[in-house]
Amino acid sequence: MLENLSKTIQLISKISIPNERKEVLQPLIEYIQNKVNSNEEIRLNFICTHNSRRSHLSQIWAQTMAFHFGIQNIFCYSGGTEATAMFPKVAETLTNQGFEIQKLSEAQNPVYAVKFDENQHPIICFSKTYFDDFNPKSIFGAIMTCNNADEGCPMVFGAEARFPIKYDDPKAFDGTDVMNEKYTERSLQIASEMYFVFSQIK
Repeated sequence: MLENLSKTIQLISKISIPNERKEVLQPLIEYIQNKVNSNEEIRLNFICTHNSRRSHLSQIWAQTMAFHFGIQNIFCYSGGTEATAMFPKVAETLTNQGFEIQKLSEAQNPVYAVKFDENQHPIICFSKTYFDDFNPKSIFGAIMTCNNADEGCPMVFGAEARFPIKYDDPKAFDGTDVMNEKYTERSLQIASEMYFVFSQIK
């Protein structure tokens, strides 16, 4: 694990998760545990309307925490009900928290490589629909990270399970004096919950 990221994870490990959030996370923990018990690959697709903020944060932290806790055969994805672009503040926030991020293209919808460890394959991030060819077509868990995606996607085709794990959108603070603080806060909340999820896997 990258050194600055390890320091961030040490801080994250001390964040306590409210009991009502633990209840929300429990079905996802059981899904992952059942896959581990059966020695099956685990595919998680984090879905939000625009695949620009919360779904990327969730994908990246989930893959990172799975590695941190030594969970094998886990592949994390993200998608939206429409494609836009990964919001630049997400990459900036994660860089500040210890990830190494390369912007691989300068298109309207840039592609990013997000590294959490010197020797592990980077997480490839760009905005896409949840059913994009880049994402799994079947046998995956769909994690709905925003209200709009949960309500707007009554069916996620190919998903074998669906988990509403919703987060407030830091977009609400774009252009304000507390923008940096709110993006950091949301990233840490997501990170601490993914830390909790993977810490429970035996």
